[in-house]
Amino acid sequence: MAVKVIGAGLAGCEAAWQLAKAGIETELYEMKPEKYTPAHKYAGFAELVCSNSLKAERTGSAAGMLKEEMRRLGSLIMECAEKTRVSAGGALAVDRERFSDSVTAMIRSNPLIKVIGKEAAEIPEGDVIIATGPLTSDALAESIRKLCGDCLYFHDAAAPIVTFDSLDRDKIFFAARYDRGDADYINCPMDKDEYLRFYRELTNAESAPLHSFDREGSGKDGFKVYEGCMPIEALAKRGEDTMRFGPMKPVGLTDPRTGKRPYAVVQLRAENSQGTLYNLVGFQTNLKFGEQKRVFSMIPGLENAEFMRYGVMHRNTFINSPKLLNEQFNMRERENLFFAGQITGVEGYIESAASGILAGLNMARRLSGKDYVSLPETTMLGALSKYISDPTVESFQPMGCNMGILPQPEERIRDKRLRYEKLAERGLEALDRVIAIL
Repeated sequence: MAVKVIGAGLAGCEAAWQLAKAGIETELYEMKPEKYTPAHKYAGFAELVCSNSLKAERTGSAAGMLKEEMRRLGSLIMECAEKTRVSAGGALAVDRERFSDSVTAMIRSNPLIKVIGKEAAEIPEGDVIIATGPLTSDALAESIRKLCGDCLYFHDAAAPIVTFDSLDRDKIFFAARYDRGDADYINCPMDKDEYLRFYRELTNAESAPLHSFDREGSGKDGFKVYEGCMPIEALAKRGEDTMRFGPMKPVGLTDPRTGKRPYAVVQLRAENSQGTLYNLVGFQTNLKFGEQKRVFSMIPGLENAEFMRYGVMHRNTFINSPKLLNEQFNMRERENLFFAGQITGVEGYIESAASGILAGLNMARRLSGKDYVSLPETTMLGALSKYISDPTVESFQPMGCNMGILPQPEERIRDKRLRYEKLAERGLEALDRVIAIL
């Protein structure tokens, strides 16, 4: 009987791909285009909704290390990302639609993967991987609640997208921070007066109301916010200078018009390979659409910006993995049921995809009568898998890849860059030893 993978997002596609590589038939359930979540718009698989960036390229960074681990494990997502990348300095960013189309084509052309175009309203019997992401449908979420008991909620937000042709070229400039990369970012500089006017209007702008299902588990402000994807208006309300030390920091940039560092800067990053669309970096938001147009048009260069997508906020659902899952991403009480992706509490695109690789690989080994793969904690994916499965964790929160979750070297290395490079080198060597005996 075929393995059932629920959800054709990043994690689900990676899981199905690993199963097919092992010669195992898979049924991949995807409810689009029959039904969409509030955040999804494109019919293709592995749709990116919050950003088109897959984070830093440099191996001596947490994201770069994890991506290299994924490549060595035969990642479908990394293969498609390389085919559809757009220029983004030291980051790996992709053309969203071409990326989704590439993943979709490879999945649909695999003879061992059968795509089932309908919603899975309950957990199926048999061998199953649930990779339905942060916006699991209500029916399936209820089925998961009945099995798992303890689900948690927080909120995620996406940034607006504008057209390049609508920007005022006289007020913006291309540059990468500290001249790293090929001037891939558009920079909108602000002086102090411009920044303070923008700050006042942003903090007083009206937010969009949350749906009733989004309010479940909400805090005093009407919603819980994950720190890694905080709405810009929520960040601004923490203090007048908070944005200037966050997404609007001017450090490493020089305005060619003045020859000086701006007081604050808004950066835009290309959304597609043609450079016709740009997203506002770090400007995730829950403001009403009219308020977004009014306030964000105050940014120099965006006075007449054409918004192709406004920012949105939506519920993000995840299970209490430390109480439920093994480090192989399967349930302790039902070993043939695996979870993968953000529903497990790994946070971020590449983290979700990486968890799908490990879930698919271990499901395949289980069905083949082989021992599960437990990655060393010195690898980034191994550290993440141990984080989400640590039964001693009392207050579980989502975690993205970072060097802090790795065991630190016995030798103290003061230079952070060198220390990170050593950590990455150690982890990749450990991964290679595991791969050699698979």
